[in-house]
Amino acid sequence: MGDFVGNIMLGFGVALTPINLGFAFVGCLVGTLVGVLPGIGPVATVAMLLPLTFYLEPLSGLIMLAGIFYGAQYGGSTTAILVNMPGETSSVVTCIDGHQMARNGRAGAALTVAALGSFFAGTVATLLIALFSPPLARIGQSFGAPEYFSLMVLGLIAAVVLAHGSITKAVAMVLLGLLLGLVGTDGQTGGARFTFGAIILSDGIGFVPLAIGVFGLGEVIANLISPQHRRDLLTSKVSNMWLTRDEFRQSWPAVLRGTAIGSVLGVLPGGGATLSAFAGYVLEKKVARDPSRFGKGAIEGVAGPESANNAGAQTSFIPMLTLGIPGNAVMALMIGALTIHGIQPGPQVMTERPTLFWGMVASMWIGNLMLVVINLPLIGMWVQLLKVPYRMLYLAILLFCAIGVYTLNNNAFEVILTAVFGVLGYVLIRLECEPAPMLLGFILGPLMEENLRRAMRISSGDPMIFVERPISLGLLIAAGLLLLVVALPAIRGKREEVFKEG
Repeated sequence: MGDFVGNIMLGFGVALTPINLGFAFVGCLVGTLVGVLPGIGPVATVAMLLPLTFYLEPLSGLIMLAGIFYGAQYGGSTTAILVNMPGETSSVVTCIDGHQMARNGRAGAALTVAALGSFFAGTVATLLIALFSPPLARIGQSFGAPEYFSLMVLGLIAAVVLAHGSITKAVAMVLLGLLLGLVGTDGQTGGARFTFGAIILSDGIGFVPLAIGVFGLGEVIANLISPQHRRDLLTSKVSNMWLTRDEFRQSWPAVLRGTAIGSVLGVLPGGGATLSAFAGYVLEKKVARDPSRFGKGAIEGVAGPESANNAGAQTSFIPMLTLGIPGNAVMALMIGALTIHGIQPGPQVMTERPTLFWGMVASMWIGNLMLVVINLPLIGMWVQLLKVPYRMLYLAILLFCAIGVYTLNNNAFEVILTAVFGVLGYVLIRLECEPAPMLLGFILGPLMEENLRRAMRISSGDPMIFVERPISLGLLIAAGLLLLVVALPAIRGKREEVFKEG
């Protein structure tokens, strides 16, 4: 217990410095703005701001990127409730009952329960990160090459199972990511792979051009081509932010359930905020005495998903911080931010850089508090921002992307590569292929190959090493069970129902 208190005090000591407080505020503010404005998601924004972190201290950069991620979950609920436009995918289910509450004159109550539920969930999730990360990191330190390889196999399979839409498309995305990760010079033999004779590709494809192209430019192209939807702004001012006694009685169990399901799903590879929000809504509908209330302004339909998505967003940091395994696209980008600074993500981060780890954890709680202060008083301003035409935003976004990619290595080829990946990102959107599994495959592919080769050297080429070691065997069994479960028709049908709900 003494170590825990000491670590938390160390974290707050670092996180409460003026510079880190400033970056936490900037991250939360930008995240809220990203959540409010439809068409610019947190993945695209974090990808676009990745080059900026090169010029910051590692902790300051991570605090800002984390604030953008969980800030977007807050901001998305504001427009989902007031305008029936989810600024972020995890806020889609909030539209169903949140906007109906607004039409019934209870917009203030819906916004309050979304903010307070998210704050409670974020606080609990941050506490879980602080409690469970040290033992997980100690387990991670006992991992060898076979265990890491098996863990990454489990991570990629879970990312496929929990991805939206078709499983076949998710598998294809993972394989594409693995192939892109192989481009460059073979670290073992020194031979060129998939470079097609282009010397400029001998160092491989850069993480930043791929991320900014697929997530940033791809989104911009898709938004420019799709027709502009009319935004029906509520003319009445939001008033009466207090919950009635009945609303409070109905919402607090939903907040607890949403926090619990989001905390669990967030840790799973491929999980995170969006899956947690959908699962939270389905759970509330299942346990409700009168499910017919949902879709007509049930406050549990706001409290459950909003708590779940924030808890899921924050606990998804656990595998990234403790094992160096990204659970979703944003965590993959965070690992990219660490590697830009020459920091190898994994269990050693906690022992070698305790100020970085605990400062990050403490900043999450501070960020959650900032978000309540930012969101509720500034509702009017966020709604006014929706009137800004997208055609005025995209030029600034494109310019920022190009400058960011170029200044990282002063390489014009990487800007061209970003444009190519932007077209690929748009094609993937049109084909309804979720690009997040591709990014996970790209990040984990080279690490999987390295650990596979190392394990083969240790065992003199005997593949039985993966089943002879208990932890590795357990991880492979878990991966096999996941594949088996998702192959069952009943489970596959239930999975599709969860993703199509709302």
